[in-house]
Amino acid sequence: MAGLLVSVRSLEEAKAAFESGAALIDVKEPAHGSLGHANSGVIEEIVAYLAGRRPVSAAMGELQPDHCGTDWQSVPHVAGLRFLKWGLANCRGGATWRQELLHRRNICQKENAGSDVVAVAYADWRRSRSPTPEEVCRFACDHACGAFLIDTWCKDGRAFLDWLSVNEIDNLVSQCRQAGVRAALAGSLRLPEITLLQPIDPDWFAVRGAVCRRGERDQAIDEDRIRSLVQVLGKRSRGPRAKVQGAHAQ
Repeated sequence: MAGLLVSVRSLEEAKAAFESGAALIDVKEPAHGSLGHANSGVIEEIVAYLAGRRPVSAAMGELQPDHCGTDWQSVPHVAGLRFLKWGLANCRGGATWRQELLHRRNICQKENAGSDVVAVAYADWRRSRSPTPEEVCRFACDHACGAFLIDTWCKDGRAFLDWLSVNEIDNLVSQCRQAGVRAALAGSLRLPEITLLQPIDPDWFAVRGAVCRRGERDQAIDEDRIRSLVQVLGKRSRGPRAKVQGAHAQ
């Protein structure tokens, strides 16, 4: 069954997410963008608190130097941090993003053997001027990345189903499964979208706004919202995958 990944911005939120049943704790700062770079000290606090009870991922900002946090190289030293991820906004049309991700992966694994990178595709790739989801998925599979994530770059309330069809998403997740790469779906997901996408059976559904007060990603985590989503996901056990039916994106 798919687990629930919850993005948190503080140790207090991480505790709430853990106690409410989140399967993976993701650390980021929503005020800094889709993959807003969290403070290194906050990441260390959360990893220390969880002490291996849950895997932890951390957002590192955008790969482009002008948009990336300056202290990212201190983060791989955090023992117990499982995943690091960078966005690929403004990387479309070139091959350097592949080389740079592999370079950063090497640094991360040299400092922390248990860590790996997440290859992040933006569903609204035209708006973000990023590589297509197919390109990023192929990269993730070819290089056996720690995971593949589909997210949205612009947080304007539109979910990634406004940009990709259900069948396109299913094909991407299937490619990952065949290559042994874990897959996560994110991008302003709410209960209706999660319910629709459950038959695709990704490894994680990743949320922030859906589990915040008033459904707003800049508000505090709401434990009841997390428990409700965990319960929904728990109703479907992993097994033969249902045939996915779905309309195409608008």
